[in-house]
Amino acid sequence: MSEINMIPLIDVMLVLLIVFMITIPVMRHAVQVNLPQASAERLQPPPEAVRLLVQADGSYRWNDQTLSDAELEQRLEEIAALDAQPPLHLLGDRDVRYERVARVLAAAQRAGVRGIGFVTEPTP
Repeated sequence: MSEINMIPLIDVMLVLLIVFMITIPVMRHAVQVNLPQASAERLQPPPEAVRLLVQADGSYRWNDQTLSDAELEQRLEEIAALDAQPPLHLLGDRDVRYERVARVLAAAQRAGVRGIGFVTEPTP
């Protein structure tokens, strides 16, 4: 046979033509929707987290400032009174008595602090 058989090529081209004829109108179909308008205000950046460290001897450090029990309760009440409360990150030393950490949690609850997170170290 000295000539090329064109029948399979024509069959493939016809199948591709039919596929494109079916899919192109579906791809162009769009639904018209009247979306509402909204006025977007700039969001306030979230407040910086407060780091509260309960040291092994039972003393407190608020962002690297040493505090007494009375000062701690006063600071907790101050951040609880804010509209956008900063999160409170509580770091308890491994050797501190749980009683000291529980006092911080109770004082934060009494003051009305909403966001408290415990900071831990991952195990090696």
